[in-house]
Amino acid sequence: MRKIWLALAALALFGGMTGISPARALEVPQQRPDDRFIGKPDAPVTIFEFFSLTCPHCAEFETLTYPQIKKNYIDTGKVKMVYRDYPLDQKALKAAVVARCAEPDRYAAFVEALFQQQAIWAVQSDPNPSLKKIGLLGGISSDKFDSCMADQALSKSIVDGEFEAQQKYGVDSTPTFFINGKKVVGALPYDDFVKEIDSAHAASIAPSRENASTETALTKTAQNLR
Repeated sequence: MRKIWLALAALALFGGMTGISPARALEVPQQRPDDRFIGKPDAPVTIFEFFSLTCPHCAEFETLTYPQIKKNYIDTGKVKMVYRDYPLDQKALKAAVVARCAEPDRYAAFVEALFQQQAIWAVQSDPNPSLKKIGLLGGISSDKFDSCMADQALSKSIVDGEFEAQQKYGVDSTPTFFINGKKVVGALPYDDFVKEIDSAHAASIAPSRENASTETALTKTAQNLR
């Protein structure tokens, strides 16, 4: 990771010396057809979570904060959570491949199980046997597991997604969230995290209220002109 950022710093310096235009402003993620997500598709608040399955802070968020968010916001239709892999090491990449091998409707459950078992598989020199057991318990056959682990295109797509997150969205640590476009970094406690959600929700409904008020005013004006 350090090498990547040193290379980027050198590139930026070189660009400044040679008159190359600076990098464009950072973007915010947009949902793609292949994204794994949980929640109502048209929920007023969309949260993108960039996480590494070997990240202890991500596991902390998954264990302490996420269950309450799911119960109070996702299951009630207020929030949609979009998952984005950001593997910090090869073990995290392998675990991400396992989760991606599951059926889309099983993805969130696999992420949860991998975080719950992080202290077991993530500390092993070869995590494959433990990852395979988790896969088997979740319905991934032995043959499918082996096929997925050998799928270089799948691994590359995950790594490419991480590079895109660095370049386009400025993600450089995990967990990082974008809550209706606002960047929030770190495994915040539940009370602090929901403040961000509530703020995003209030902002999302303000334009609709404004439009409704404008429409009402125009209707009254039209009636007065009759």
